[in-house]
Amino acid sequence: MTPILSIETATDICSVAIHESGQLLSIREVNERGAHSQKIMGLIEEVIIESSVSIRDLKAVAVSEGPGSYTGLRIGVSTAKGICFANDIPLIAINTLEALAFQQVNDSPIIISLMDARRMEVYSQVFGIDGQVVRELKSEILTEDLYSEFLEKGKVSFVGDGVEKSKSIISHPNAIFLESQVSSKSVGEIAWKKYEKGEFVDLAYFVPNYLKEFKALHSKKNPLLS
Repeated sequence: MTPILSIETATDICSVAIHESGQLLSIREVNERGAHSQKIMGLIEEVIIESSVSIRDLKAVAVSEGPGSYTGLRIGVSTAKGICFANDIPLIAINTLEALAFQQVNDSPIIISLMDARRMEVYSQVFGIDGQVVRELKSEILTEDLYSEFLEKGKVSFVGDGVEKSKSIISHPNAIFLESQVSSKSVGEIAWKKYEKGEFVDLAYFVPNYLKEFKALHSKKNPLLS
């Protein structure tokens, strides 16, 4: 058996799951702002029991690495690292925007993951239909023509909690808006592929991708955001 615990806390949703060889065994999710610190250990205990495994059976822990909520990411990563240290198992880091794109199955050749940042700002990353990265992770201000290079070529699916504010700005007929939240289900599915390849992060030095520089960088470029 190769059970993997997956933790997703990049947004208001606290989500944990157990997968066996990429197949979901159990999942728990709570959508409640600020609940991560109070709920996460209880949710982990529930999925462990429901999956009929013990924490000592785990072969790895996967965690959403961000971008996302500073507090949520800190709690999720700290919890994941603690379990890994205690059980001498590896840590797998999953790009939050990749997990968002991974859980969408549709006919669009391009999927753009959007996470709400602040005001009219988003964290974004562009993926192909088979999950390959088309454009790397960026932090940017939404404008009508921001993704025109992709929209002019065909259908584009926008996913994530940044979709709501993008709908009022991007009006291209090729734009498809799919409101969705990232889940530990997709984190665990991606994690299995990384586990098979031995793609682990350094447990001692790994930190989440907070994108802390985002606010300062864009405030200098645009005084209206100061």
